[in-house]
Amino acid sequence: MVTARAAATFGPVGRSAAAARGFVRDALLSWGLPEVVDDAVVLVSELVTNAVVHAGTAAEVCCLREDETVRVEVTDHHPERGLPAFADVPDAGVERYADPDDEGGRGLLMCSALSSCWGVEYAAGRKTVWFRLALPDHVIGTRYAEPAAPGDELPSTDGPVHVAVVQVDEHARVLAWNPDAEALFRHRPEDVLGRPWAEFAAWPQSAGIGLGLDETLRLARWEGSFGLRRGDGLTVEVYGVQIRVRDAEGVPSTLCLLVREVDRAVLRSPARTHGGDPAGPADAPLDLLAGAAAPDDLGALLQRTVERARDLLDADAAYLLLVTDDESEFEVRAATGLTAGRRRYDRFPVDPNRSRFDAARLPTVHEDLAIRPAPVPLLNGSGLRSLITVPLKVDGRLIGSLGVAAAPPGRYDNEDALRLQFAADRVALALESARLAELERLRRGSLSFLVEASELLAGTLEHEQTLALMAQMAVPTLASWCAVYTSGEQGGPASLAFVLHQDEDRIDPLRYVLDKIPAPEADPAPGTRFWTAPADAARTGGLADSPELAGLLGETVVLPLAARNRVIGLLVLGAPAGVRFRQEMLELAEDLSRRAALALDNSRLYSERTATSQALQRSLLPPELPEIPGVEVDVFYQAAGEGNEVGGDFYDLFPIREGTYGFAIGDVCGTGPEAASVTGLARHSLRLLAREGLDAPQVLRRLNAAILDEGSRSRFLTLLYGELTPRADGCTELSLVCAGHPLPLRLRVDGQVDQAATPQPLLGVMEDLELTAEHLVLQPGEVLLCVTDGVTERREGLRMLGDDGLAQVLTGCTGLTAGAVAARVQRAVERFAPEPPSDDMAILTLRVPAQRAG
Repeated sequence: MVTARAAATFGPVGRSAAAARGFVRDALLSWGLPEVVDDAVVLVSELVTNAVVHAGTAAEVCCLREDETVRVEVTDHHPERGLPAFADVPDAGVERYADPDDEGGRGLLMCSALSSCWGVEYAAGRKTVWFRLALPDHVIGTRYAEPAAPGDELPSTDGPVHVAVVQVDEHARVLAWNPDAEALFRHRPEDVLGRPWAEFAAWPQSAGIGLGLDETLRLARWEGSFGLRRGDGLTVEVYGVQIRVRDAEGVPSTLCLLVREVDRAVLRSPARTHGGDPAGPADAPLDLLAGAAAPDDLGALLQRTVERARDLLDADAAYLLLVTDDESEFEVRAATGLTAGRRRYDRFPVDPNRSRFDAARLPTVHEDLAIRPAPVPLLNGSGLRSLITVPLKVDGRLIGSLGVAAAPPGRYDNEDALRLQFAADRVALALESARLAELERLRRGSLSFLVEASELLAGTLEHEQTLALMAQMAVPTLASWCAVYTSGEQGGPASLAFVLHQDEDRIDPLRYVLDKIPAPEADPAPGTRFWTAPADAARTGGLADSPELAGLLGETVVLPLAARNRVIGLLVLGAPAGVRFRQEMLELAEDLSRRAALALDNSRLYSERTATSQALQRSLLPPELPEIPGVEVDVFYQAAGEGNEVGGDFYDLFPIREGTYGFAIGDVCGTGPEAASVTGLARHSLRLLAREGLDAPQVLRRLNAAILDEGSRSRFLTLLYGELTPRADGCTELSLVCAGHPLPLRLRVDGQVDQAATPQPLLGVMEDLELTAEHLVLQPGEVLLCVTDGVTERREGLRMLGDDGLAQVLTGCTGLTAGAVAARVQRAVERFAPEPPSDDMAILTLRVPAQRAG
């Protein structure tokens, strides 16, 4: 006997086989027959493929529900193909059986293998292949919820039935009172209208249910028993159905239909299979939205939903899962009544493929999880045995699953599942709207986070600062703690470079644990991978329960820091115990790791370049100044430009021969590495030429020729070069040549300042130079100040320090040591203008100490 029929036609196109599979699956599931879905889908897929692909005609699929079987028919319009199970071959005089690998006969061979019976029927212009699948026995412990059939018995009553209609406004005051209400409760309308409904309703106070009169009036629908006070002072038991309504202006109110308790069959829903307090949640239509959180607060809305589902079904626990973006996994987003080990953001596959009864797209009743565990491992080991799961769908698309569980077995039935499904259908759209709003906020926040991260990382080239920025951006936005490892040279093991925890007191204990374990392997594969070594080390070392590490080490993930086709480090993110990383956070962490890796590699290259540059520049500076008997010497040097230690200005002081020393201070045109190259040429040439016995003019002429030999790379050079020889009488003889350089200044004992040389041609411009040496003797207490033009040309707007300003500064240095004179000049230059110096600067001071009396 056929009890249900479903049919559809599919055109001769390639996608028809997939469409037919979906049609058959939906039809059988809607009939509550998941046991035969898999076999039916496989067979229909082959038969429809034969019809639309091989036969090239449309295919008609018809599903028939019979008493003990399901019959599925696939009809095409190509009858001349015949039956491929075997075929006569007249020429050979033998029968040839079909090849099982032949595409043309595979569908019928599968029918023979999977179905209880099958056949082929021919009619004019059409051929029908049919098969039957026997329905297996009910699987203990699980069934799919189906609508309950109407009861066989009609309710009975012992007399006229009065149905009282009472309307209660939004303030819980009586708004309407019909004649049946007056007859039942002996209150005239004028005595009750406008009065609080609580004065008449004797509402039960059931422990643990938590549904008061006011809260129940706000439910979309409720039914149950309670007492009502009559006009004569007695209280009668009534059975009522309450429905929340709105008038034309949108003002809410509650419509109450009331009968005597003995007449409850008039209003009561179909009888339940197990008893319960009629005033409790067992009979209450479920409304998961009543008293819910703000619609844009997804976390609070989810938690409120599971708590209401648990309370309204008098359950011990409830949980709510949402599907991930790719709809392949469920993610735990809210739970109540479960142990602390059940973590938020745990993930499970939507289709675990363990059994036909694990489909997440149907309301399901699990009668006893001890006989057959639930497909969701969230309840494993919880001691809960009864479970209802219902899908959350929006426009036919699965968005989540709601589960309600209780400790006793057999607690729930089909009616519970259908009522919960009804409530889930009402809340699904609100949850999806809140989820989409949260997703949009997360995406916008992620974009803002990545933009800010990129700006911060691009704002520094310091290696250590880049490491710190990486960790500070990850904590606490992405994780509770972060560690950065940098790869060793030539493929060596990674080393721990930086550790940060949102609680500063836990940084040292965390570093202690990480130092005790090997660094994670530098796997170049993109994406996150989990790392259990920190938690394992703390547990095996007996540290997990220590106050410093309690709850510190939970889920840990490692992301490679890959830049320019190589792994330069590792970014490790950790969550506290009992917390899982959300997929959105892991995806955001991957984006951050890519940007951080490039910034880290840039800082590494910059640091290496800077270190190399500084090492080369330091080689251009003279070693420690020699000590000259009877002469104080001090130098201040500052190169312009960030990261430059040597520029176009330079100085030197070196021994030439016994008792005689050479000194020089010069300025190459320009700054930076190009000027520094001429600096090196000049300084080393001066030492070499002076030690060959040449006098000062000869040394500078040879140096001029060397500079001109550089061709286009040459730069002109101003230079003050001299030789000094301390005498036994405490004076010092000087021989000077000032080649285009600022003239040296002589500070006498009485504070008078005068120029100690005359200007001569600079170097690197003309081939033939006429240079002469000038001689002077520094008396005890006198100072010779030699500077570059970075001192005299120090500017503030149109003002310039100049020779006169420098001379005025030097006048106030009478009696100071050489070091004090250099320091005072340097401070005067810095204070002359608020901006940092834009030119190289060198200060060389020579002072003959004053002779002590007696």
